[in-house]
Amino acid sequence: MHADTIDPTATIWRDIADMMPIFAWIADDDGQLLWGNRRWHADVGDRLGRALWNCCHEGPGRDAVRRAWQDGVVTGTAFTLTLPLVTESLDRSVGFRVAPDGRGRWIAIACEEDSQRQAETAEAATRAELDVLTNAMPQMVWATRPDGHHDFYNAQWYRFTGMPDGSTDGAGWNGMFHPDDQDRAWARWRHSLATGDDYEIEYRLRHRSGAYRWVLGRALPVRDADGAIVRWIGTCTDIDSAKRAAEQNDILSRELSHRIKNIFAIISGLVRMSARRMPQVRDFADDLARRIAALGAAHDLARPHSDISRPLIGEATLHHVLRELLSPYAVEQWRIEGDDVPIDDRGATPVALIFHELATNAAKYGGLSLPDGRVEIATRLHGDALRIDWCESGGPAITGEPDATGFGTRLAALSIEQQLAGSIVRDWRPEGLAVRIDLGRSALVREQPLAIEA
Repeated sequence: MHADTIDPTATIWRDIADMMPIFAWIADDDGQLLWGNRRWHADVGDRLGRALWNCCHEGPGRDAVRRAWQDGVVTGTAFTLTLPLVTESLDRSVGFRVAPDGRGRWIAIACEEDSQRQAETAEAATRAELDVLTNAMPQMVWATRPDGHHDFYNAQWYRFTGMPDGSTDGAGWNGMFHPDDQDRAWARWRHSLATGDDYEIEYRLRHRSGAYRWVLGRALPVRDADGAIVRWIGTCTDIDSAKRAAEQNDILSRELSHRIKNIFAIISGLVRMSARRMPQVRDFADDLARRIAALGAAHDLARPHSDISRPLIGEATLHHVLRELLSPYAVEQWRIEGDDVPIDDRGATPVALIFHELATNAAKYGGLSLPDGRVEIATRLHGDALRIDWCESGGPAITGEPDATGFGTRLAALSIEQQLAGSIVRDWRPEGLAVRIDLGRSALVREQPLAIEA
């Protein structure tokens, strides 16, 4: 209310109203706002001299408020009024108890019980929607307080585990893990709680059948406007079938690789056996046997690997891997130059796959198929961008791009494009194939694991 319209005796009431945590305001018979308390100004803003309904949604909502105000004023007695308030910080309906002061003014105070009821109703509706959403998901969904106390699981969790509702609240969830995974999972969870880092881990979770199944656990923090964590929302996804299928594929891959390496060993043995009968070709036979052994090593490096079977290549570099792959071929026929970069088991397999394929094709059709043929590999580094150029020359003339590509070529391209997020371009020049590969240097090495206290 403006100073010239406020009775001095109302000063105390105004001061009290300013301290109230709920909305309070005064309007005239026409609904024009004369005064609002601090809470009103903080959440709704300075709207003095404007009609109350101008604080509300445009359209039918405003008309409804205007009619309700006019109907209430006509009675000359106290009435209730609901304002659907819309501001930058507020978007909800608030109920008010409005009473006349006998001087052509109306004093309104928010009905806190009504406001609380509406807020609780809205919260209940939101919670009901969330329950339907989480229970419809195929994943197990859980939530915790900021300190990590588990206080929510969706229906899928209880269907999977067969546990009674509420029995895994708090720290009870850890007892659901395989004994061999409990310490690791608990250590990872403590790390996320302490740092706010995303939580992700694979572990075995006890199924309602009593068996343990592999699941992928993930959780993200929910933060308030100040960045403080107020909740953790997580999921568990059953990956047991995929995990066991990958293990079976790895067993088959290793068995196949073992048999291929045995074939290389048998061929090498036959060459050396023949050389003992013909001493005059012993030097040639020894050189051939070494190349056969190198082919076996290159094959083992280039084949797809799992976490169990991947080779331990130590502190290797890209040039080191390339030299290993080209070692079966005459050293005078290939050259590697340029910037060298570190590589580990993450990058070695896809890199080995593509260059093993290139070298094999070059030996059959290209720059390594004739004695005067050559292969030059140049690596150039610019920041994190790595460019690798493979250029063949001196082989049979190329008349154009092949009409079809083999499985090995397609698989090698997928290794660069999908596994390493790079690109590969082939240029079928008359003098020989040229291949350009672009990728990030960081794609060749595995991310450093987080330091987690046990």
